[in-house]
Amino acid sequence: MIGGDTLELLLQGVANVTPQSLIMIGVALALLYLGIARDYEPLLLVPIGAGCMLANLPLSPLIADDGMLRILYHMGIGNELFPLLIFIGIGALTDFGPLLENPRMVLLGAAGQFGIFLTLILALALGFTPKEAASIGIIGAIDGPTSIYVSGILAPHLLGPITVAAYSYMALVPIIMPPITRLLTTEKERRIRMPYSQRTISRRTRILFPIIVTLLIGTLVPFATPLIGMLMLGNLMKESGAVERLTKASSQEIANVVTLFLGLAIGSTMVGSEFLKPSTLAILVLGIVAFGVDTAAGVLFAKLLNVLSGGRINPLVGAAGISAFPMAARVVQRMAHEADFENFLLMHAMGANAAGQVASVVAGGVLLALMGAGGH
Repeated sequence: MIGGDTLELLLQGVANVTPQSLIMIGVALALLYLGIARDYEPLLLVPIGAGCMLANLPLSPLIADDGMLRILYHMGIGNELFPLLIFIGIGALTDFGPLLENPRMVLLGAAGQFGIFLTLILALALGFTPKEAASIGIIGAIDGPTSIYVSGILAPHLLGPITVAAYSYMALVPIIMPPITRLLTTEKERRIRMPYSQRTISRRTRILFPIIVTLLIGTLVPFATPLIGMLMLGNLMKESGAVERLTKASSQEIANVVTLFLGLAIGSTMVGSEFLKPSTLAILVLGIVAFGVDTAAGVLFAKLLNVLSGGRINPLVGAAGISAFPMAARVVQRMAHEADFENFLLMHAMGANAAGQVASVVAGGVLLALMGAGGH
């Protein structure tokens, strides 16, 4: 028979179930569904969903001060370790060749960050503090690690909703981006064919690129040094060919392990009492505004370049100026293909997309500089 003390212990869990925890368990199951059944950013949404579910179970020891999830948070997010390690892997997987072949695409990458700063202003108008507003604005980078890094420094209490928004909207790029680009472009513009450069990018140029970018951005925007430094370190290892084992480990084994730990740690911050606030809904709405403005700004700037170039720039490539690498470029190619079966914009879009990756890191550094919070 079960003794009275044992029964009391068993009932403690049931007694500590709250409406907030039940709602958050529902949110966790929704994230798991999106990751598993819908294949929306499964590498992050599945661990985040699992972490959220575990954190909202009554009296969960995992989120106690010495619990596993809390340790993961302090070990990798409290000191920004996890997002920086992931950036090394991203750099090891990124090919900056299309950007080097067509350097003017860097302008589209810059235009694709406009939503960050407009959203910051909107967040301030809604009553968020400057650091909270900057953390919300960085959702517009459409770059998960950058969002985690910046918000982890400026507003760690908002890390859960900001991360969920950033990765959810990244997964929804194929759904959100096309209507905006179609609204802002004509059928004739979407059919514009862009010739490919015949230049061959030498190995020396590919090796020098990450070194020069690190020195330049690290000097001009010091608070961006951790992000750009790790991104370009990964790319340097890839392009040099001298450390294939390190490149492979950074882009595969290390990245996979860190992604798992990162997702669990972020999910552990989504405790009902902290997550279910009006501010969370505002963050989700502002995030989608940032995404939409980024896309629109990129397309409109590409339209301007098209006029200035005498009709040689397809405005669709401007939409790829957001970070979301390489999904945004693939969506642009698909839309160009729909307008003209023989129109191939992928490499041009990849150039703009790679530029957006770098620009989002710079934007994150600028926000940290504005808030005076780089490196705590």
